[in-house]
Amino acid sequence: MKNRETEAAWAYHDGTKHSYQSVRTNPHYLDWENQPIPFKIYSGLEPISLRQQLSSSGMAALTAIADITAPGDESVAPTSQTLAEILFLSAGVTRRRSYPGGEMLFRAAACTGALYHIDLYLACGDLEDLEAGVYHFSPHDFALRRLRQGDHRAVLARASGNEPSVATAPVILACASTYWRNAWKYQARAYRHCYWDSGTILANLLAAACARQLPAKVVIGFVDGAVSTLLGLDANREAPLSLVALGHTTAHAPAPLPTVEPLALETVTLSKSEIDYPAMRAMHEASSLENEEEVAAWRGEARQMDGRQKDEGEKEARLFSFQPLRDDEILQDKFEEVVIRRGSTRQFARESITFAQVSTMLDRATRGIPADFLTSGESLNDLYLIVHAVDDLPSGAYVLRRDERALELLKEGDFRREAGNLGLGQEIPADCSVNVYFLADLHRALERFGNRGYRAAQLEASIMGGKLYLAAYAQRLGASGLTFFDDDVTEFFSPHAAGKSVMFLLALGKSVKRKGLNVF
Repeated sequence: MKNRETEAAWAYHDGTKHSYQSVRTNPHYLDWENQPIPFKIYSGLEPISLRQQLSSSGMAALTAIADITAPGDESVAPTSQTLAEILFLSAGVTRRRSYPGGEMLFRAAACTGALYHIDLYLACGDLEDLEAGVYHFSPHDFALRRLRQGDHRAVLARASGNEPSVATAPVILACASTYWRNAWKYQARAYRHCYWDSGTILANLLAAACARQLPAKVVIGFVDGAVSTLLGLDANREAPLSLVALGHTTAHAPAPLPTVEPLALETVTLSKSEIDYPAMRAMHEASSLENEEEVAAWRGEARQMDGRQKDEGEKEARLFSFQPLRDDEILQDKFEEVVIRRGSTRQFARESITFAQVSTMLDRATRGIPADFLTSGESLNDLYLIVHAVDDLPSGAYVLRRDERALELLKEGDFRREAGNLGLGQEIPADCSVNVYFLADLHRALERFGNRGYRAAQLEASIMGGKLYLAAYAQRLGASGLTFFDDDVTEFFSPHAAGKSVMFLLALGKSVKRKGLNVF
């Protein structure tokens, strides 16, 4: 079982760290003539057009973000229209802007480099206006392409080790990455981005499902090979990342397991040539699960909480308790409105935001994630902050005390220059109001989950990061995801963060301009 040979995760993580030296000595450059197209396009499959009619759920975005409802006992299934809306709000094209020589497409969720390497697939039984089948979602023309006819949910249920939410779901969504569409810019580090970019999509997806009263659960325990075969993925170039059980049905009878023949479907060439980064494939293979028995054992181990010791000296800690806005005080902008106007801030004003706004964002984004690798109230990541300009909160470095719903001041001071340096010398982390860093104890995660713990820690951080994105725009603020010098971030927050690894970074504050590019 390769998954338990965790030196593979450390080799990948350490080998893809950014440092001042590695960034400045890297000979890589962007070959614009070889830039891959941002879509997977099946040239021989007819589109099944989805209705481009977005209804309003009537639910405030800050309410939808905070929900953690997983599938329960009540039977509830999406209609094809509801499914179309969830796909649009998760990975659809929300705006188009023409410029001399082309068109820029803005998407519902942020993606590193605006390269959009994450694709959504779905397997379903018969739905209203949609026959049972396995489909690929095509954002460029807002349509589905049917890859397989018939109900194949039993294949995914078996691949998940008969995870109950998957076994009873009327619709099962799947996220997958085409490596080259991101590695063109980010090289082998793009495997991290697989989870960063699918995580922001999943944050949208979970909130969109909540706003439509559909329970949803993220599942990362599955047989990778079985999912790849069902979706027709090229294991050398693509990887399945997660499943999402959408809805619940009590009338679902175990279907016979269909025969899954290999797919040979032609797709449009991405670019003139592709460069292979073996480290990505090696990391994915090392963290793959090989059969249903291994999945079931993995999930059983994942549900065993190992607990954490409380920080020493916490009696002397300087705590600032959350002061979140009450439900009757929050902006009531509907979830759909927020997704459509969301971007990624490219320039922050050096202005303050309120502690109530910060508290509200952190409170709503950290209430939990319905996932098969997390138990109630548990998290693999700790949140660290560098606060530049927040009313009623001293500038300095903080850690989130999740149980107390409070921020603990680690060191006070103006750290704008340091924050800029930690974010690869960029202006954004120096100019924003607050930076939020997600750090995981990888030793703990890998011991518990094997190499797949690396996937879990990255994904949980990015889902929370995606929720923070939405929470910021729900309050008419800005947000931008950033990359970082790995070890320098850990050192800055040490000794408290000693031994932890950075998974994700998000800058929050007031945008100089309300419109921006969906890139980070």
